[in-house]
Amino acid sequence: MFAVAFTAWGSPVTWLEIVAFVLAVAMVLANFRVHVVSWPLAIASSALYALLFADSRLYGEASLQFVFIALAGWGWWQWLRGRGDDGQALRVRTLPARARAWALGLTLAAWPLLGALLHRATDSDVPYFDALPTVGSIAGQVLLGRKYVENWPVWVAVNVVSVALFAWKGLWLTVILYALFTGMAVAGWRAWQALAARGAVHG
Repeated sequence: MFAVAFTAWGSPVTWLEIVAFVLAVAMVLANFRVHVVSWPLAIASSALYALLFADSRLYGEASLQFVFIALAGWGWWQWLRGRGDDGQALRVRTLPARARAWALGLTLAAWPLLGALLHRATDSDVPYFDALPTVGSIAGQVLLGRKYVENWPVWVAVNVVSVALFAWKGLWLTVILYALFTGMAVAGWRAWQALAARGAVHG
């Protein structure tokens, strides 16, 4: 899987990165439609990206993939069996203002803590840069699992930072993927806003 398929902008692109790319795009497209198949796709793509990021010394991003795998299992269960506060099946909905403030505050507080851990415990050359999209992604994944519209603006921010991080590391196919994710997250945000207005249940 680490065999080089082609070279882009002077950096090798492996078959591992290509397969992870395809699975990740399929996952986001399934999320648009609030289709439960997005979760097994998330597990598969995360496993492959864990290998890719570890090979690039992006240890925060690599470790995050294992968190993603666990959260994908939880999110899969939530979409199949989870209930809202009203006891009904989960619907696409918006997060209350107070909860949004808490989510933002916890994410910003966790960022320097994880950055300091990566700085001290690993040989990462971008510990704080790596830490920011890591903690943001955890927040986005939790919000996605509970079908909150706000997961999408979180992913927009995470993807923009990730584009810069992966460009720094020369992972050009992944740069393209996350640039694509940014546009897809904007589209997903609009689509879920419409679903929330209709009170739609999908799965």
